[in-house]
Amino acid sequence: MAKYLVNPAAVAHCRKLINAHHYVISSDWGDVQPSAEQQNDYVEAHSWTDYSLWHLGLTSEATDETKARYAFTYGDLHRVHRSALIACVYRAAEWDHKDVELAAHDLLQELDRIRA
Repeated sequence: MAKYLVNPAAVAHCRKLINAHHYVISSDWGDVQPSAEQQNDYVEAHSWTDYSLWHLGLTSEATDETKARYAFTYGDLHRVHRSALIACVYRAAEWDHKDVELAAHDLLQELDRIRA
């Protein structure tokens, strides 16, 4: 099983977006998560560094600048989605990636505090 490390730059980016109120509270993550084509377009228009900022997890065995390196997407490449953070918490907990689970949980709690 792959091992995931927390991506501190992505955590900071997510927190910055939350504090700027760049988030969606109610969405169906299955319907709004970026498709492979949208992700490819994003990398072409931006950079791998920018792309990495949308992923809370880094696959320890994969190399940078490959899609295999980045996991646990928390937004649609424009805004944070609450449903995406919930999905990150759930998936990380399901596969025992505790550090990613806790990072996503903390961000979810921060989003809920700010929107209250």
